[in-house]
Amino acid sequence: MEQILREFEVYFEEEDKEKAVQYVLKKLQDKEIDVINLYSNVLTPLLNNMKCRMEDQSIRIWKEHVKTAIIRTIVECSYPYVIEKRDLINQPKRGNVTVLCPPDEYHDLGARMVADFFTICGYNAIFVGSATPYRDFYNAIPLIKPEVVAISVSNYYNLVSAKRMIDEIKKVVNYPLKIMVGGYAFHDDEISKLKTVGADYYAKTFTEILKLTEDEVSI
Repeated sequence: MEQILREFEVYFEEEDKEKAVQYVLKKLQDKEIDVINLYSNVLTPLLNNMKCRMEDQSIRIWKEHVKTAIIRTIVECSYPYVIEKRDLINQPKRGNVTVLCPPDEYHDLGARMVADFFTICGYNAIFVGSATPYRDFYNAIPLIKPEVVAISVSNYYNLVSAKRMIDEIKKVVNYPLKIMVGGYAFHDDEISKLKTVGADYYAKTFTEILKLTEDEVSI
């Protein structure tokens, strides 16, 4: 795993999208890595620890966006392997889960990978992503009837809007709904922040999501 991470990192740091995508897809095709380990041990660490050379500081945001776009392309291209993994581990078929971010949260790539984790766990994962207006999502709940709502928050300051979302979601549902949160904003004090926003669960790894769906979420 470490070798794959380091080899991929070379293409990633060079911002060579073609070679980066081809490298990962070849590793997936040859079964040298599965999609869970790819997301957890390669893409997420690089996404969370992007480097920028001193001479590139003036275009740091630009370069972060370029690198994020490389990872997003890889995630989208990996979807057939998500389905393959789901069928391989053969989890019970579950209901709908919606995966989204607060309206002012623009870092939704982690949430996109979480949606694939839920797919592997047997859910029909509906990825809403970032910048979805409050009212549109609430109006959709009676139609979708999700059994789980997963909210990803990267920016600490968006915990306030996450709490508002959760409070309003609870007001419009009349059936048992589980609310799960995750993301960088929770990392340093997840239990306290979980209580503050009023969610039911916190998860940051595939194993934690799988355990919660098996042991806690009754479908």
